[in-house]
Amino acid sequence: MANGHVYVLRHGQTEWSKSGKHTGRTDIPLTATGEQQAVAAGKVLARLRGAEKPALVLSSPRERATRTAELAGLGSPDEVTEALSEWDYGDYEGLTTPQIRERVPDWTVWTHPSPHGETAAAVTARADQVLARTRSALLGGDVVLIGHGHFSRVLVARWLALPAEAGVGFAMDTAAVAALGFERGAPQLLHLNLPPV
Repeated sequence: MANGHVYVLRHGQTEWSKSGKHTGRTDIPLTATGEQQAVAAGKVLARLRGAEKPALVLSSPRERATRTAELAGLGSPDEVTEALSEWDYGDYEGLTTPQIRERVPDWTVWTHPSPHGETAAAVTARADQVLARTRSALLGGDVVLIGHGHFSRVLVARWLALPAEAGVGFAMDTAAVAALGFERGAPQLLHLNLPPV
């Protein structure tokens, strides 16, 4: 039986998240606002879970995620893993949705492919890999996952045994926190998109 909860933390604001550019593999830093958000997100996590050290802290390798972990008071992650990287947008990297829709009307990452990027099936496989590791670590206490907007929403969907595309129904703003747990053994969404205040 699990002894902890899973806390999903999205990185703080970057210039690209601020402008709506799709940021997958591009490694860009937090803005000053993003750094302040990360500190505030750490306070949200502390209120939710207390001061006990998590059993496991995993982070995406992108600077915006590892810096968020540091500023949120989580220190160096136990592991930095590509499995927590953002959805790879392929040819749409650095473009906004309106720019993409000039080529492909009604495009969203949830409903359309990203040329030379990841498929929903590939993203699902990564999310399931992260969650399998997470579930085993929960025997020792809480797990904190630091990552990105779209991928965090996929993690929430997969925790609930929904398809990756169901992530469209979950919001995860910059430096927001989601909390996942169990209700009598069944996966449950405890909190979603808690703001960094």
